[in-house]
Formats: sequence, C-alpha cells, structure tokens
Amino acid sequence: MNDYLIKALAFDGNVRAYAISSTEMVAEAQRRHTTWPTASAALGRAMTASTMMASGLKGKEKITVKIEGGGPIGAIIVDANAQGETRGYVSNPHVHFDLNEQGKLDVARAVGRDGFLSVVKDIGMREKFTGQVPIVSGELGDDFTYYLVTSEQVPSAVGVGVLVNPDNTILSAGGFMIQLLPGAEEETIRFIEKRIEAIPPISKLIQDGKTPEEILNELLGEENIKILDKMPVKFECSCSKERFSNGIMGLGKEEINNMIEEDGEAETSCHFCNAHYHFSKEELQELYKESKL
Repeated sequence: MNDYLIKALAFDGNVRAYAISSTEMVAEAQRRHTTWPTASAALGRAMTASTMMASGLKGKEKITVKIEGGGPIGAIIVDANAQGETRGYVSNPHVHFDLNEQGKLDVARAVGRDGFLSVVKDIGMREKFTGQVPIVSGELGDDFTYYLVTSEQVPSAVGVGVLVNPDNTILSAGGFMIQLLPGAEEETIRFIEKRIEAIPPISKLIQDGKTPEEILNELLGEENIKILDKMPVKFECSCSKERFSNGIMGLGKEEINNMIEEDGEAETSCHFCNAHYHFSKEELQELYKESKL
C-alpha cells in the first residue's frame, strides 16, 4: 500500500482528524541513514507526526521540527511541507536498546526527557513562527500532543508508531492526530477518549492492513466522519549539487582556494538524505571564479 494521509472532519465539524500510513516514508529514511531499530522508531514517529502537522499548511509553507531530549540518539531534525514531502535525520542513527517493560522499542530512552521539542513554521512571511515545549515523555506521541495543546492551544491527541523487522527494515509505520475544535461537546470528548484508550497500537493496525480511513473509523465511528482530502506522502529531499555549489561559493574565494590547494577536490553530503556530491578541482576553480566574496 502506497503511503498517504487523509484529512477529515467529524461530529458536525467539531473535530478535526488526520490519519496516515507512512511505512515507505520511514523505510526510505531507514535505508538512507542505516538507522538501527530504536533510532528508526524515534525518527519514524517524528517524521509521521510532522507530516500530519504540515498537511494543515498551504502552498509552499513548511515546518521544521527539532527534538533534543539529551538522550544518546542526539537531535532529531525533520522538515515537512504542505505537499506531503518530508525528510529527516537523527544525529546518532546507530542507537538501539532492549525492549522496554511494555515489550516495545525503548524510544524514550533513546530520545531522553531532558530537553525540548521545537517547531518553526515558515509560512512565507519575514518572521517565522517558533514554538517550543519541554519534552514530557520522550515517546514523541505524547510530546507532539503536549506541543499542540500548549503552544498552539488546540486540544489534541497524537498517536504514532513504527514496527521494525529483525533485519532492521521497516515493517509498518503510521499515525493519527485528533483535534477538538470550539463547540466540541463533553459527550463527544468522552467518546473519543474511550476509543483512543481501546484502539490497538497504530503500527499494528497498519501492519494488519488497516487503511488511514479504517483507522479513523475505529477512532471516531464511520457514521461521524466526513473525509475532506486524501494526499500522497513520501520521503523527499530538496538538496541538489547546485545548492551545494551555492554554499561553497558562499564560503568565499579564500576558503575555496584552500580546498583547491590542499585537497584538489571536495566531497559534500546532505544531513537529511545522506546524498553525496563530489566537486573536482576544475569545478572548484569555476566556483572560485564565480564567488563574489
């Protein structure tokens, strides 16, 4: 099943809901960064939640999510835009622990609980909106929930999950995000809370072949939902050799000349997708000529 996300309203427009299957997106991140299982789960959860958050934006708007909890995984950085394109990486991809007491990948231990989750929204204006909250659990679903409630004042529930195969490949990944809008009645809130408590782990539902539509049906009841949109999602990086060329020119003639004299070439790589770009001596000489610094 190709990855996609659905947006919906429920209970006469008083509840906004998202659900996503992100298995291939997370698998692509795992392949590019060779993440070990616990790191894969942390990065996959962050990418899945960020994709749902960004899907509410418009046009070329995007968000950058940074999670620094003080754990051995280091920082998790995710970029996601309104078109369902997401990229991300972790500082230390080769982190893995034994399963926790619940028999799940110990994401909280990898992420840590001493730090912050921050979100920068780029909506095309000069000033970017930045929100930051303390990490409350390190499991990330709870942390994204806390961010939405605290920083954006939207009562929310975020569920994200990743299952990893014994060979480190991704078995399944997905998530949901439920948000209460002004006018939601107490009866509706209690109904949703009970459904969330009873639903199996989201990654297990994806593994069992449940679609995003079916996941929302289990959470909210099919009779209560109106699907608004369905969009594909994928791992997509905006890096290119041209962008790195501009970056090298921005270093200035002196630095470029040092590259030419000391190494005779240059090798660059993208943190987000791990793509490598090689610059020959001749290419560096051309960039030296073009540099205005």
